[in-house]
Amino acid sequence: MVLYDDECPLCTFQMRVLTWLDWCGQLSLIPLSHEAAGRLAPQLSREDLQEAIHCIARDGRIHRGARCIRFVGLRLPLLVPVALVLWIPGVIQVAEVFYQWISRNRLLLSRLFGCKGACAILPPRARAQDDLPS
Repeated sequence: MVLYDDECPLCTFQMRVLTWLDWCGQLSLIPLSHEAAGRLAPQLSREDLQEAIHCIARDGRIHRGARCIRFVGLRLPLLVPVALVLWIPGVIQVAEVFYQWISRNRLLLSRLFGCKGACAILPPRARAQDDLPS
């Protein structure tokens, strides 16, 4: 399960891209505005969840930021090369610093790259695994 900030245009755009890359239905994408988000990760505060993307593995482990991207990337065929690069020693530390910078500046980057308009270009993809009961 991937928890993301649905109030961030950049995050929302990235989740739309993931829905199209998730050919085998491996991911459940849960917006932070959904009441299930707090239940799924009660140990994380709302502020923690808004700072970075998080994914919850089947065994309950939580991956955050670039480590979440690495975890998700191994489950999506087109992102496997990216995930494998993130396993090279030292690369994940650099990726975390880069991810933190993007996360801190995501609203500005959303405006610069026009993510609201781009989201309109890429249609949402309805997926059963994203429909959680309330």
